[in-house]
Amino acid sequence: MKDFITNEIKKENAVLAGLITPDQNEERVNEYLDELAFLAETAGLIPIKRFVQRLDIPNTVTFVGSGKLQEIENYVKEEENEVGVVIFDDELSARQLRNIEKELSIRIMDRTSLILDIFAMRAQTAHAKAQVELAQYQYLLPRLTRMWTHLERQRGGGGTIMRGPGETQLETDRRIILDKIARLKQELKDIDKQKTVQRKNRGKLVRVALVGYTNVGKSTLMTLLSKSEVFAENKLFATLDTTVRKVTIENLPFLLTDTVGFIRKLPTHLIESFKSTLDEVREADILIHIVDISHPAFEEQIAIVEKTLFEIDETEKPTILVFNKIDAFSHVPKDEDDLTPKKRENYTLDELRQTWMQKMNENCLFISAKEKTNIDSLKEMIYDKVKEIHITRFPYNDFLYQHYEVE
Repeated sequence: MKDFITNEIKKENAVLAGLITPDQNEERVNEYLDELAFLAETAGLIPIKRFVQRLDIPNTVTFVGSGKLQEIENYVKEEENEVGVVIFDDELSARQLRNIEKELSIRIMDRTSLILDIFAMRAQTAHAKAQVELAQYQYLLPRLTRMWTHLERQRGGGGTIMRGPGETQLETDRRIILDKIARLKQELKDIDKQKTVQRKNRGKLVRVALVGYTNVGKSTLMTLLSKSEVFAENKLFATLDTTVRKVTIENLPFLLTDTVGFIRKLPTHLIESFKSTLDEVREADILIHIVDISHPAFEEQIAIVEKTLFEIDETEKPTILVFNKIDAFSHVPKDEDDLTPKKRENYTLDELRQTWMQKMNENCLFISAKEKTNIDSLKEMIYDKVKEIHITRFPYNDFLYQHYEVE
C-alpha cells in the first residue's frame, strides 16, 4: 500500500501460522517459520506474530483447529496490530482458503503463493516473467471458486470473451486461464528452442553448474570465480535468471552457470515452469553444491537440494560439496554435567569435518566466499575435475597439460 503523503510504499504487517505434527516437531516447525519469516521479509512484509498448533493432521476445513483460528482472529482484529495478511506455512486447498478468509475477513496467503509472489517480483527477463506467470495461473486454476474479481479485466489483446449459453462466470474464468496457460506454454516452448540453439553454440566446453539451497552464497561465489559482477543480495531468490560465464582457471576454459536456488516445498508448478532454466543443471558436466554451513538445518537443506536435483535429472554427475560461510559458523558448547547426546549445534567446525564429510575426501571443501577463504583450493579442485573431462573431449590437448601447465 502506498502512502501518498510520503510517496513511499507502506509495508504490511504479517502473521505466520504453522503446525506441529508427528512428521515435524516443535524445533523443526520453528526453523520452518524462521524461513517463512525470511520469505515474508523478502516479499516486503513485516512478520510480527506467530501462531503454532499441535495437530495429528491439518484440519481439512480451516487447516488449524477452530480454537486456534479464533485466537488468530482475535489478534488480527485488534486495531493496534494493523495486520494486513496471514500466511500459512503449507499449501492450502481452495476450501481451506475460502473458509479461513470468510472467518478472518483478511488477505490469506500460503507458502506457495508467497513464493510465487517473490518470483514475480524478482523476474527480470521476458523468459523468467513468462515462467512465473505460467506457474501463477497453474496455481490459480483449481482455486477459482474463491475469486471475487472477473478475469475479463486481466485479458490482454483488446477484445472480450463472450460467454456461451448457460456458461457460468466460473466456467468463463476457467476458460480464460486455460487460454493463458496454453499461450504461455507455447511462448516458453519458442524461447526454449532459442536457448537450446544457444547452448549448442557454446561448443563442447565443459559445463559446471552452481546449485544449492537459496541464499547460500552461489552468486557471491560466481562473482569470485568469474571475476564479473553477478547480482547478489541477502534475500531469498535474489536471482531467478540463469547466468552463464566463460571462466578460465590457469590455462583451462570452461562454462560456469549460476542457477536459481532451491527451497523446502518448492511449488511443483515452479519446477515445471522453470524446466528450461533447470536444463542448465541437466546439461552440466559437473555440479558444485554450495551449502550454508552456518545454517542450523544445513543437512536437511542438502537433502532437499539432492531430492530436487534427482527430480530434474536422475543422471549421476561428478559433484563437489562446498561448505560456505565458515566465517559465520558458531556452536553452542555443551555443559560438562550434561549427559545427553550431542546435538548438531554442539559440534565445532573441526568436529563436523570428522563426521560423514571426512569420507568425501577431495569432493568436499570448507570456504568463505565473503572472506575469500580457501578459494584457491576450490579453484584447484574445480580445475582437476574440469581437466579430467576436458581431455576426454580434446585428447590432443593432453600433451599440453602435461608439459605446459602453469605452476
